[in-house]
Amino acid sequence: MSDVYSYGVVLLELLTGRKSLDRSRPVREQTLTDWAFPLLAHRKKVLGIVDPRLAADDYPVKAVHKTAMLAYHCLSRNPKARPLMRDIVATLEPLQQQPQPQPELVVEVSPANDSGGSDGVGVR
Repeated sequence: MSDVYSYGVVLLELLTGRKSLDRSRPVREQTLTDWAFPLLAHRKKVLGIVDPRLAADDYPVKAVHKTAMLAYHCLSRNPKARPLMRDIVATLEPLQQQPQPQPELVVEVSPANDSGGSDGVGVR
């Protein structure tokens, strides 16, 4: 069950982009689990702790909420209330199947090359 707790910490690190212990932060935010745990059960507050380097359209909000609830259960003070690893896997597997935002297709048109090597259209 301590492995499950540790996995909950890893999930929090992934969600927030923060280290589990960061002494450069204000005292109340130095220990990631102490700071984030109370926020995980609140759908609106969870979005406020997501790694700010991610744009809101970089991730599915539903997946963030499910991951936050999973982390919440993994970090339960009662070890017997924590999920089994097979249940964690069963929760996370469908999340990786969700469609990811597709990169925008950019078509560049440049003047025709007199050397005859290119038609002047390129795709990135």
